[in-house]
Amino acid sequence: MEISSLYSTLPLAFLLLLTLKLFSSWFKQPKNLPPSPPSIPILGHLHLLKHPLHRTLHSLSQSYGPVFSLCFGYRRVVVVSSVEAAEECYTKNDITLANRPSTVAGRHIGYDNTIVAVASYGEQWRSLRRAYTLEIFSSARLNSFLPIRRDEIKRLLLNLNKRASASGDDFTKVELKPIFWEMTFNIVMRMLTGKRYYGEDVTDAEEAKVFREIMSEIVEYAVSAYPGDYLSILRLFFRNYEKRVTWLRKRSDELLQNLIEEQRNSRRKRCGGECREAVLDHLLLLQEKQPEFYADEIIKGLVLVRTNWTIFRISSSSWNTAYI
Repeated sequence: MEISSLYSTLPLAFLLLLTLKLFSSWFKQPKNLPPSPPSIPILGHLHLLKHPLHRTLHSLSQSYGPVFSLCFGYRRVVVVSSVEAAEECYTKNDITLANRPSTVAGRHIGYDNTIVAVASYGEQWRSLRRAYTLEIFSSARLNSFLPIRRDEIKRLLLNLNKRASASGDDFTKVELKPIFWEMTFNIVMRMLTGKRYYGEDVTDAEEAKVFREIMSEIVEYAVSAYPGDYLSILRLFFRNYEKRVTWLRKRSDELLQNLIEEQRNSRRKRCGGECREAVLDHLLLLQEKQPEFYADEIIKGLVLVRTNWTIFRISSSSWNTAYI
């Protein structure tokens, strides 16, 4: 009887201690925060969030001003909705606001929050940003890819002409989003790896299929809200999320590592030589000169961020249909 009574009491004691801890952290909130709507203990303002989110935030700004604070579980956020305040945040106080909260997706997919999209401000972040600015997005580097952009635009126009000719009608309805998706993604991947992954004439059909599936799923998990990031106890009820993110980390890491090894072997066959136009080849050349920074994980992170940013931008675009 005593043992069974102990087993029934322990869970209640655990929940009581957890509740006391949450409440104690709740009442230790800083006092110099912007105005905030009434909140619910533990949940904070999660109950206020409704779709569409931008209209909810706009409605709250009408009552609490252009700068107000919210609490998502134990995470504090500040909402800025005026041009003047946003300008001040991104100019005078940009370094102060440069840190990012740690998330489950960032730890698993983002190589323990070391890629530039999720890393906090510091020497690592500054080095990554410098690499993007000089080695990927510099004017000289982008200009060197002009033939790739011209070729993909030509392919798009030929595709549209083929569809128009096949229809036989005066006007043909065309879905623009998949066409621009294909063109933009192929431009980026040819810049990064020298490979086409969408549409006809892909470099490797099976590799392209796997790459598209993994990267699209990474974007889905990276931008989705995971309850466990706001209330740790909820991770007990959303275990599938962490399992899936861990699986994605393994698959994407294997895929990116294979791309690196393939490019590295190609360089060896050329006995080093001058770098080709692919960014990945150029990054491996930098790795030979600066191995202490351009490790494989850094290179994979650079490719991952550039690829998924493209997918995210295309997914959130408003391209619709047109008649040709």
